[in-house]
Order: sequence, then C-alpha cells, then structure tokens
Amino acid sequence: MEGALIARDKVGVQDFVLLDSHTSEAAFLNNLRKRYQENLIYTYIGSLLVSVNPYQELDLYTVSQMQLYRGVNFFELPPHLYAIADNAYRVMCNEFNNHFILISGESGAGKTEASKKILQYYAVTCPTTEQLQTVRDRLLLSNPVLEAFGNAKTLRNDNSSRFGKYMDIQFDFKGAPVGGHILSYLIEKSRVVHQNHGERNFHIFYQLLEGGDKDLLCWLGLERNPQKYTYLIQGRCAKVFSINDKNDWKIVRKAFSIIDFTEKDIEHLFGIVASVLHLGNIQFEEDSNGHAIIRDGSQIKWISKLLGAHLSILQEALTNRKIEARSEEVLSPLNVDLAFYARDAVAKAIYGRTFTWLVNKINGSLANQGCFWQDPTPKTVIGLLDIYGFEVLDTNSFEQFCINYCNEKLQQLLIEMTLKAEQEEYELEGIEWEPIPYFNNKIICDLVEQKHKGIISILDEECLRPGEATDLSFLEKLEEKVGDHAHFVTRKLADQKTRKSIDWVDFRLLHYAGEVTYCAVATQFKNSLTSLIEILMSKEPSYIRCIKPNENKEPGKFDDFLIRHQVKYLGLMEHLRVRRAGFAYRRKYELFLQRYKSLCPATWPHWHGPAAEGVERLIKHIGYKPEEYKLGRTKIFIRFPKTLFATEDAFEYRKHLLRKRKAAIKLEAYWRGALARRAAKKRTWAVQTIRKFINGFINRKKPLCAENRDFVRLSQYYYLMKLRDHLPKMSWTRAGSTETLLSCFQSGKSKPLEQELAGVEMLIPARRFQYVTPVVKYDRNGFKARERLLVLTQSSAYVVEMAKIKQKIEYSTLKGISTSNLSDGIVVIHVPEDNKQKVGNGDGGSSEGLMPPIPSNKLLE
Repeated sequence: MEGALIARDKVGVQDFVLLDSHTSEAAFLNNLRKRYQENLIYTYIGSLLVSVNPYQELDLYTVSQMQLYRGVNFFELPPHLYAIADNAYRVMCNEFNNHFILISGESGAGKTEASKKILQYYAVTCPTTEQLQTVRDRLLLSNPVLEAFGNAKTLRNDNSSRFGKYMDIQFDFKGAPVGGHILSYLIEKSRVVHQNHGERNFHIFYQLLEGGDKDLLCWLGLERNPQKYTYLIQGRCAKVFSINDKNDWKIVRKAFSIIDFTEKDIEHLFGIVASVLHLGNIQFEEDSNGHAIIRDGSQIKWISKLLGAHLSILQEALTNRKIEARSEEVLSPLNVDLAFYARDAVAKAIYGRTFTWLVNKINGSLANQGCFWQDPTPKTVIGLLDIYGFEVLDTNSFEQFCINYCNEKLQQLLIEMTLKAEQEEYELEGIEWEPIPYFNNKIICDLVEQKHKGIISILDEECLRPGEATDLSFLEKLEEKVGDHAHFVTRKLADQKTRKSIDWVDFRLLHYAGEVTYCAVATQFKNSLTSLIEILMSKEPSYIRCIKPNENKEPGKFDDFLIRHQVKYLGLMEHLRVRRAGFAYRRKYELFLQRYKSLCPATWPHWHGPAAEGVERLIKHIGYKPEEYKLGRTKIFIRFPKTLFATEDAFEYRKHLLRKRKAAIKLEAYWRGALARRAAKKRTWAVQTIRKFINGFINRKKPLCAENRDFVRLSQYYYLMKLRDHLPKMSWTRAGSTETLLSCFQSGKSKPLEQELAGVEMLIPARRFQYVTPVVKYDRNGFKARERLLVLTQSSAYVVEMAKIKQKIEYSTLKGISTSNLSDGIVVIHVPEDNKQKVGNGDGGSSEGLMPPIPSNKLLE
C-alpha cells in the first residue's frame, strides 16, 4: 500500500482500493489502461493481484528482481507475482499454516506463465541442499511434461492449458521444498478426436512426430508427416510459427529422465500415444447386413502390438456393443456411425487414463519419501491452482458447463473468504460492520449441485432411468424440476424476445459472469470439485486474476469491450466493493506511526508511549475529521483515499525537508571532520619529526656498549672486505680526479693554470709531478694568509710562490698529516724542527704549517 501511495501520481494507482470512484467500472478500466500502456501489468485489489498479459518479454523476472522482493513487506514494493509468492511463503513460515494461490482467467490470459514464474521464484529463493535440488528440479520440469500432454494451440492461445491443475508444494520447518503433489481436473478429452479450425491437438502428438528419431517412429509404426493422421489434420494448422516442436521434444525427453521415468515407462507411454494416432486412422464400412466392419486391418494390428491387446478383442470392441443382462452378455453389432463414435470414445478414454497415469507417476517422483525425507517434523504446503476461467463459446457443451460450474464455485469461495475475512477484521477491531451490496452466486451453485434438485442430479437420474434417454427428455425433466428458478431458461420457458435465441435442445443459465446457453448437457466432476473446494477452504488464500488485453495477442493493444467482459466475469468489481468495505486504508498503529510520525512534533523523532496514543496525537495534529477515520483496537481505518493522499503528500514534503536537513548536517560533519583530520595530521607529523630528531641526538651522544662497538667494527670490516672483493685485481679504475682533469682540459677550464704549471716545471726540473693544487698558507705569527701552490712529486712536497720555491719537504722527514673533521678544508703537515728545508726567500720558518686548499676544480696529475 505504501508503494502504491508513492507511485500513485506516476501511472494511475497501484491498488484499486485507493480509487475515489471505487464503484465505477469506467474508473477501474481507465486505471487499468493507463498502467498497461506503460507496461505496468500488475495492479492490486487489496491483496488480490490483477495481471494483464503483455504479449511481450518484460524485464520483470530476473534473479535480481526475485532477490528484491524476497523478505519485503507486501505493500512496500510495486505489485508483482513475486510479492504474492513471497507473502504466502513468509506467512506460511511465520505462522506455520497452509496457503494456496488461485490463478484464474480465460485462455491466453497468462495463467500458466504466472504459475511457472511462481515456481521459479520458490526454486531460486528457498533454502536448498543437494537432495532438495532434486525435488526442486522435478517440480520445475514437471511443467513441460504436463504442458506437452495437457496443452494445445487454440484460437486464443498457442499454449493453452486444456486441463485444470492444482499443485501442492510441500515445505519443511526450515522453509525448504521437500515434495509436491499434483491434482488434475477436467482434461479436455474431446480435443483428442476433434479440433476446431485453426486449432491443434495436444502438443505431444506433434512433438513425437517432429522430434522422435527414425528408429522410434519405425518401432511405433508412425510417419513424420502429421497430415497422415486424421486426429491431427482437422484444425488445418499442424505447423505453428510460435511453436518449435523439435526443441520442445528435447525438453520433454530430458524432463522424463529428471522426473525419474524409466526407459520402459517412456517406451510404453509413447506406444499408447502412437496407438491413439493409429486409432484415428481406422475406417469403417458396411457389410451386407449394414453392420460396421474395419476397412483396413493394418492400423488395428499396430494398435494391438502397441497396447498389448488381442486383435480380436479390439475388433470386437470397436464394432459391437456389449449388453449385460443378469448373468448373460449379449453383443449387439454397431452401424458405421456408431462405430466411429465408439472409436473416438476409445481414443478419448485411452488418452484420459494415460494422462491420469502420467500425473500419478509424476506425483510418485515428487512424493516426500526416502530415509532422508521421513522425519517427524511437521510440514506445510503452498498450493497453486491453475484453472481455466469462464468460457462462453458458440457451442457450449458439457465441458463448458463443468468449467463454468467450477468458476462459479471458485467465485463463491473468493467472495465468502474475502467477506468473511473483512467481517472478522471489523469484529476484532470493534468497528461497526456496514452491509455491502454484492451479487451472491450461491443461488446458481445450488441450481447446479443441489441434491435431488440440481442439474447434475437430474442428469444422473435421467441417465439411470430405464428406457431411452434423449436430450429432449432431459430438458423436459429440467423444466419440470428447476423451471421456476430465476437463473434457468429454456425455449419453452423464455419470453417471446428471448425465445428466438434458444434452440429446442438448449437451456440457458444466468451465471454471475453473464448468460451462457448450453446444448444437451456428471457426478464424478462434482465430487472432485467438492473435494477441491474443501482443500482450498482449509488453507489461507491468495488470488491472481489474469486478463487477456486483446484477441490478436498484440503488445500494447487494450480492447475495452473484451476487458470489461473479463472484469465482469472474474468478479473484480464485486471483490473491490467487498475489499473496500467502506474504508480505503487500514494499517496497524505501529506501522502507521512509524511511517508518519515525522508529521507531528510530539511523535518525532521518538514516541515512548503506546502506539495507539501516538496515532491519536498524530491525526489530531494533522487535522483529520471524525467522519474520515475510525480507530480500532489495533488498527486505524481511513475512509477516503483523498484523506490518505493528503497525508502522504505532507509526508513526502516532510521527507524532502528532512533529507535537506540531513544533507546539511552531513556536509557540516564532513567539513569539520576534514579540518580536524588535517590538523591532527599536522600535529602527528610534528610530533614524529621532533621525536626522530630527539632520538637521533640521544643515540648519537650515547656511548656504545662493548657488544655494539664490536658489532660496528665487524660491520666495517665486512664492508671493507666486500669492497676489496669488488676491486679489480689486474688494473685500477680511473681516479675521480683524473676524470675531473680530463673534463677541465676538454672544457678549457685548465688554461689559467697552464702558465703557473710551466713556471713550476722550470723551478723543479727533471721531476715528475704527482699532484699540483693551489692552497692558502697561514703564517705562524699572525696567521696571515698567503696564496701558494702545493706540488707533490714522488719524493718531496714543494710550497711554491709564483716562480720561487718557498719550502721543500722530504717525505722521509714527515712526522704526520692532520685534517680537520669539519668542512673547512684545513690540512696540517707535521715536520721535525731540525729537518726543515727552506729554499729561496721564505716567509718565516716553522715546523708545522696550516694550508687549507682553495676550493677549485683545477687539479693536475
């Protein structure tokens, strides 16, 4: 409901209960049309789902969509099949009770597809194990098998279910599917022997001929061409563009292996199917006495082989009627017409019993059996009822009578259970019940099923009475017993205007969905239907009503006349009136308060008292008028949709304001956080930097212990040893000074030193210079700086000033050389006082001299 409120202005309303004109059929159709044209094919009537066939693939059934609806409250998301399926599943698990989902609608409305989508939803979303996966696969693959044997192409639908199906899915206490059971109703056996123009027989016949391999067809005595078989050519459309019989055959064959059919079972099954085709090709002719005889014995031989029946017994059954009189049996020969009728009756009986056997075989594979399954824990079920809807054809036979009777009973069940649920809810909530005008179709159900007075009872009596029973005698009996019923009309009982549209052998019933005229109309079906109704009455219901938008299967086409007719016979307006029951909206106090509490300052953001008091404060603040609502024991009831819509509009506006406020608070919080993180980062960096400097200072000043001192020495030793290992053994690499010297000569930076070098060579002839560099000499007295050249040879060092040698120092007389540990470039040469050699005019003798080199790249070797 909440999802419907949010989306109401986009495309109509998602719940018909919220229509202002809920009693207007035009408003109902208009809302349905608007949503269908936007590909919104699902709409609620309370908890009932209305589905319109889109006749195209829509992106509504993906695994992500399944997960989206899984475990979500019913009205929180837009209407969907998955919402119905999930709601039934959750309620079943929480309350541990049984449920059923009733899917109804006319042929082509999408009932079978809806049933398959629900099965797929449970297969994907329910818990699973390896053993449970087998059950899940069998549940899913039972569909193609049943469709092959129970579905056919009709004028309205290329894959129309020609039988009613009720499937129980059994779940364990964990909610996992552990088994299943299928009940079938009213298989259309007449289709085996007759199809209208533009229709086909059941799919399995065409799949067998198209997909079966040559060896199989040869063993069955069949040819691939369907035109060879009488039962397949009456509709004149053996090939259908939208159906791929060959691929469907492969799917069915694979499904048989999963469902646990043995090869022998499959062999017998297709033998019976082939025998039906051979049976249809049997032709009769008259003998000399006017009795029917089989024209060609080849077909009957194939039937005898495939069915395992004696040839003589088959011939006798097709050409004679057996009459039992006390202890005697008398054979009465049949004429040609009756023989054809007997042939078709045998074909229908064979196919009908084969279909029943097939369903029972599938049930055996789905049964909750085996040591793994046999546990004492209780089980619950969800039932899926897929049954064709109300039918009104040009000629309505006994089958249409049974179908429409079934729909009358289901409509009665729907109204009774919905009305009962509404009355119980009002009673529990202490709200006065207001009588609702609706059509109660119990009177029609009684007309059909009443004991001794109903149509079925009268038909049984007529069939069992002695003498010949005819259509006219049956009609006379009906006129006698139920002729005064308001919903029963024959030509004899009708007024002059109505009489023209009813034949002498017809009768007309006024169903809840409209008038239907039947030609001469079975206790077996009544009993099975009664059993079905009892099963459904014991379970919690969910409903899906399927609607066909047009007769041509065109996407986007909305036929108002056709849909209005379906809305009527599906009883949707009746259901809406009952569901509305004077109040458009009802919700538990807790949920209502949780949604709308932001509209009242007293309840926002938290209400700590009882929810009922909070709701009362809330609606007084909003301004509800007394006639617009009622307060029950646990729920609030709102009468008018406009009241609810106004509340929802205020709620949306309030949400917008709250979102803006929340966004502003978030922005402020993020900005403050960013500033705080930036400041904290700076503080952390400063602390780490200071800590590193302090730790470094402390560690550098701390004396080494003996172990660390030994370790440092050992590390230095190993470093030097590794360095030695990497030095060349035969040649030395060029010194860095040499590289610098070469670069100086190449760049012309050495020219200023060339003149000085030439003067030095003249002063110190026949000497090989090892190194020459400009230095500054400091006097001992006064430390006056004097520029000199320091020249190193192989045996001596010379201090040279311009073109004059100031001092010569023999290497043999050196006491030592000291350097500063700072970056000032100071070098001290230690010589003995008595071994000093002066050359030329010196600046004063001394035993030690301080000579810091002048920083320069001008180095000579």
